[in-house]
Amino acid sequence: MTATTDPRPDRIATTLAGFTHRLRLGEVPAEVSLRARHLMLDAIGCALAARQEDFALRFEKAVHALPGANVPAACTAGAIGFARRLPLRDAVLLNGVLTHGLDYDDTHMAGVLHLSVSVLPSLFSLAAANDASGADMLAAYIAGLETGARIASVARSGFHGQGFHPTGVVGAFASALAVGRLLGLDADALVAAQGVALSLASGSLQFIEDGSWTKRIHPGWAANAGLTAATFAQQGIPAPDAPYTGRYGLFRSYLDATRQAQVDMALGTAGIGADGRASTWELDNIAVKPFPMCHFVHASADAAITLHRNGIDVARIRSVEVAVPAGVVQSVCEPLAAKQRPTSDYEAKFSLPYAVASGLLRGRLGLKELEPAAFGDATVRALMQRIHYVEDPASTFPRHYTGEVRVEMEDGSTQVQREPINRGHAERPLTNDEVREKFMDNATLWFPRSHAEAVCEQVLALDKLPSVRTLESLLATDPSMPAPATTSAAVMH
Repeated sequence: MTATTDPRPDRIATTLAGFTHRLRLGEVPAEVSLRARHLMLDAIGCALAARQEDFALRFEKAVHALPGANVPAACTAGAIGFARRLPLRDAVLLNGVLTHGLDYDDTHMAGVLHLSVSVLPSLFSLAAANDASGADMLAAYIAGLETGARIASVARSGFHGQGFHPTGVVGAFASALAVGRLLGLDADALVAAQGVALSLASGSLQFIEDGSWTKRIHPGWAANAGLTAATFAQQGIPAPDAPYTGRYGLFRSYLDATRQAQVDMALGTAGIGADGRASTWELDNIAVKPFPMCHFVHASADAAITLHRNGIDVARIRSVEVAVPAGVVQSVCEPLAAKQRPTSDYEAKFSLPYAVASGLLRGRLGLKELEPAAFGDATVRALMQRIHYVEDPASTFPRHYTGEVRVEMEDGSTQVQREPINRGHAERPLTNDEVREKFMDNATLWFPRSHAEAVCEQVLALDKLPSVRTLESLLATDPSMPAPATTSAAVMH
């Protein structure tokens, strides 16, 4: 379906605004609400795990160097894992960097984007500053995830091919709607918030060529864009009323003619009735990552790990062919020579050869495998030189991020492992128990277990939390500092 200009009003904008405005937490299915809290917990765990990473320390220093960073404490907000407070919008930016920086955060599969890392930061600091309840923040978070997933799905993975990072681009719209819900905007103002977001949405994929750090900025910048857009709409700033279907709307401006022909505008409102109620929940289609790598390599990594566990003799491997979806090639396969020799953790995260090599050699792919000694190991580098890719015509991408590893041994025999559905996908999900286990592993890298347990308790009981400030006081804490005292009673009132 071509992204043609539609007459006003913009049906996607008005439908998503209506859904966001009328959403009531009590009408959200219990299992959806519970999963939302686990997705939030997963994002927070990723931020806590990043606390002592070089990128986290340098970004925290850089944000504090921004003009105006030294303001009275009463005007500040907390950054996850840091005691130094920041102006609210700077805290939003840094929290986006922290939650997304390890590339361990959730992914909406069809939309090919990370949503929690823009929506959660846009809400967390504002909710604490406004003394909002956990239930209000949770409802806004669900609204942001549901709307952002639908907006991104329209493009049918086209943003990546055009060089835009949908996490940054679509995150601005999702955050605008989420913040608008928290601020209590009516449906008309929520349309305006989307109109403002159209002028603020950004995110280039140029970082892929050299492993630079700008991708980490995208969700925090999107969160700030959403906060700005909703606030401007609250103040009555006139904005375009056709942000998606207009002549210079999102899909016509961010996609070329070929990719415009592939969009499906109906996906922008799928599962939302004329009364603004949802009959389907895209939140169920958000995958939790089992590996801290680009999601495009996960199925291939799991295939390689399976071959390792089956006892493959790595020393006798002649060559490895990996079949991948055509839509992921530019992100994780090319240029092949560079992907075969990553020089930084971020290059390693986007290297299909490294993911497969680590899986075959070690049978694992965690945070420790992203240390320089791991991706710089001579044995790993030698194996990567024997790994190449082919495009997989049988892939069901973007519905599934498929992967198949075919290993040819020195004696001419072959071993093949195919993963048609990537682990973590809605059709093969990590359970809530597994999400909590991942959180505890991440949160206890730098923080005491008692602190991690206190955070987990509050997040999973967010719908009963009287004030988000209680959670902020737990999270805006250095690892060396004792966690503030909390009680179950404080959470459950």
